[in-house]
Amino acid sequence: MSEPAMNRRDLLGAAGLGAVPAGAAQGAPPDLGHGHPAHDLGVRTLFHVDPDRKMAEQPIPGHNRLHPDIPAVVEVAPGDEFRVECQEWTDNQVGNNDSAEDDAHADLHAVHMLSGPFRIKGAEPGDLLVVDVLDIGPMRGWGYTGIFPKTNGGGFLTDHFPDAHKAVWDFYGVYATSRHLPGVKFAGLSHPGQLVTAPPPKLLDTWNARERALIDTDPDRVPPLAYPPSPDYALAGTASGNARDRIARECARTVPPRESGGNIDMKNLTRGARIYLPVHVEGGNLSVGDLHFSQGDGEITFCGAIEMAGWIHLGVDLIKGGMALYQQTTPMIARSPLEPHHSDYLCFSGLSVKEDGTQTYLDANVAYRNACLSAIRYLTTVLDDSPQQAYLLLGAAPIVGRVAGIVDIPNAFLTVELPTAIFDRDILPGAGGER
Repeated sequence: MSEPAMNRRDLLGAAGLGAVPAGAAQGAPPDLGHGHPAHDLGVRTLFHVDPDRKMAEQPIPGHNRLHPDIPAVVEVAPGDEFRVECQEWTDNQVGNNDSAEDDAHADLHAVHMLSGPFRIKGAEPGDLLVVDVLDIGPMRGWGYTGIFPKTNGGGFLTDHFPDAHKAVWDFYGVYATSRHLPGVKFAGLSHPGQLVTAPPPKLLDTWNARERALIDTDPDRVPPLAYPPSPDYALAGTASGNARDRIARECARTVPPRESGGNIDMKNLTRGARIYLPVHVEGGNLSVGDLHFSQGDGEITFCGAIEMAGWIHLGVDLIKGGMALYQQTTPMIARSPLEPHHSDYLCFSGLSVKEDGTQTYLDANVAYRNACLSAIRYLTTVLDDSPQQAYLLLGAAPIVGRVAGIVDIPNAFLTVELPTAIFDRDILPGAGGER
């Protein structure tokens, strides 16, 4: 690895705040959201976005599909730092309003809008691409969390919440509040939902084949089991003509995480984090997007984070031959030292028993669903909020999901940990003597 990247990591670990770019004043306060410190300090912005325009209308269009032939927009070198602006994930289909109709009718063929790709000089198949998240922030003073309807994406609890709902959040530094969820305020861990390298043709075919096989087990399921390639609303960056049409037919959708990264949606991939991404094509072709102001573990409402248009400051490096050296075929993450400081949590638990009483064998999915439903029932009781408001909160607030036990047959035991300090009142059982 090059010396610049080693220095970045040393600074991240020592300060716990984020790297200090060359020429920055030592001890300067970190930016808390609205400013563009990377731009102010002279770091190059390699991809520009106007958040009020569609991605296809940008000076350089991004992409919303994965394919090895999507052209890189610029080349960077190991050790470089640069800044990228990113469109909101639905391509600006959801607005700052009090209606969920935009959630209900958003065209999911458009998602996720990614900036890039960025070619990394010297990157070869088998390398590990090292990406440092140095800073991140919003381009507008608001974002949103959405429950998408069962007929249009659904979510983790879509059978309980089949209709569309939305909460709009206002940003103040690191904090978020919402007129749709009164009495709640928390600090968000802003992070990219998507960091991804390009797949080679063979891996692309593997993705599409295995997901098609899954779809074929229940082709009429609502919501679908997976999203197959589709040319509808497909953007292939700067590709044109026959190449663009071929990419649109063959490409993989960006909905799931896969071997090269993608829709990871990990809230701790924030300022100070590092991700190691497998390189499968010459140059790697790194893309980034789907920025979140905050998120709870699991992003359980489908659009469960606080979605935003924003900017991100990245540093890159290479570990030559890293995939074979460390025997890794999927991303590794060195999580950020940053975390909202909460000492008190109320933990809700779930077992791997279905709601109809059917026993499953150590099913973590069932157990986490039960823990989430337990938290929603409780919040609905103590706060007099609607179940939909409680569900939106769990998607957006920095809840912690844990696998507490996965060995004691037949029940897995999972928990949802909710920080109590985010509320403007005491939510513990028995608070005020009325319960």
